[in-house]
Amino acid sequence: MAEIRTAHLFTISLKIGEVQPLGKTPLGDRRVAVVEGGSFEGARLKGTVMKGGTDWLLGRVDDVLQLDVRLTLKTHDGHIIGMTYRGYRHGPADVVARLNRGEPVDPAGYYFRTAPFFETASDKYGWLNRVLAVATGDRKPDGPMYDVFEVL
Repeated sequence: MAEIRTAHLFTISLKIGEVQPLGKTPLGDRRVAVVEGGSFEGARLKGTVMKGGTDWLLGRVDDVLQLDVRLTLKTHDGHIIGMTYRGYRHGPADVVARLNRGEPVDPAGYYFRTAPFFETASDKYGWLNRVLAVATGDRKPDGPMYDVFEVL
């Protein structure tokens, strides 16, 4: 088997606003977080995260936080890119408790991975429509930060 190779695509930081609890569902404790904005930057693209994205968070019974996110990115030169990702965050109970209190935590102490996908009508950034990506996360006090990698 060939080794999976990646290349850094960009780093993205999100600002999270209101989190609305929806309550217990058959799958776990559901909340919806509003993305207030943010920024992203890499060698081939950079820009801002537009306000209005959402993260449908599911606190599962096995203590895994499952993410389901939809964002709109606006590049520095005015192109619009849809970004969706699903992922998981989990770790030792004491580390997760610190994260939930908004304390800084070394990302090596917990698992935070996502699988982003992109959609755009832009000719310039149309190559993103064919990219499979993975990301590593770090939960900062005001929102998550991800290093997004293109799978080559």
